[in-house]
Amino acid sequence: MTAPEPAHETEIKLEYETAPFLHSLFANDARELKYLEEKLGVRSVTRDGWILFAGPERGVKASAAVFADLEQARRQGGVIGARDFRLAVDLVAEGGGSVSELSGVRLLGVRGRKPVMPKTPRQLEYLKAMEKNDVVFGLGPAGTGKTYLAMAMGLSLLKAKRVGRVVLTRPAVEAGEALGFLPGDLREKVAPYLRPLYDAIHDMIGHEEGERYLADGTIEIAPLAFMRGRTLVRSFVILDEAQNTTREQMFMALTRLGEESRMVITGDGSQVDLKPNVPSGLFEAEKALAGVPGIDFVRFSGVDVVRHPVVGRIIEAYDAHRSSPL
Repeated sequence: MTAPEPAHETEIKLEYETAPFLHSLFANDARELKYLEEKLGVRSVTRDGWILFAGPERGVKASAAVFADLEQARRQGGVIGARDFRLAVDLVAEGGGSVSELSGVRLLGVRGRKPVMPKTPRQLEYLKAMEKNDVVFGLGPAGTGKTYLAMAMGLSLLKAKRVGRVVLTRPAVEAGEALGFLPGDLREKVAPYLRPLYDAIHDMIGHEEGERYLADGTIEIAPLAFMRGRTLVRSFVILDEAQNTTREQMFMALTRLGEESRMVITGDGSQVDLKPNVPSGLFEAEKALAGVPGIDFVRFSGVDVVRHPVVGRIIEAYDAHRSSPL
């Protein structure tokens, strides 16, 4: 049997105006180039303002495509971190998406604050879905940016005067301690459940402006129980932690929408805190609303986790463990 011929080797040299600009494309850490070499099967050498790739033609061309994508993202004002570099390599290797497309979408970012940008293709899909649809479900594990991006979209539409207010709500599920035993009125009792929403607002637009909007009702944060009987007109509504709604609560929330309003529902079906034998309203909604015009579902996975990298690995490990036979 004749041995297969070795793949034709080639090389390409990319040159940039300065060494610092080139280094910024691989997160100022030459060790990141090892990831590209292993993923695309090439060798790399870099000095001063140039980088050379050598190896099979397919891998060399892919490496050049990675750096073209990163260069465009950088010239658009993006900052390339290690995660961005590896994502660019993965996207080229898998034949879809680009980091420059992600960096081209920016929400907020006023008065010296960093803009909110999608970090993964699925996050970009989520933002586009919110632009196009009246109701969007963002489903998936913690750390994928479901609520944070919904908040950024809501505040962006508010700033652009496309909505008159942002309404944030979530069910206050008793987490090991009955609410009746906690001090204060109902708002004070549920404050700990709503704290992450306050934190996101202050992070995006600053404490002073955030508190002003909260004080005058432009931004309203309330437990889901406060939504009953209302019609929300010209509002951007975010229902967070929707896996902890009952079927009745979910139906009630969805039917609060009035004219010129939108709703984003976020949830993680693997973290239901309802009592045993109480079905989740999120699960019913997924089945009942599939294919309904104006409603879209975006499903995230562990690869979309944008917290510490180990969080994604934890989620994947648990998913594998729970799906394996006992």
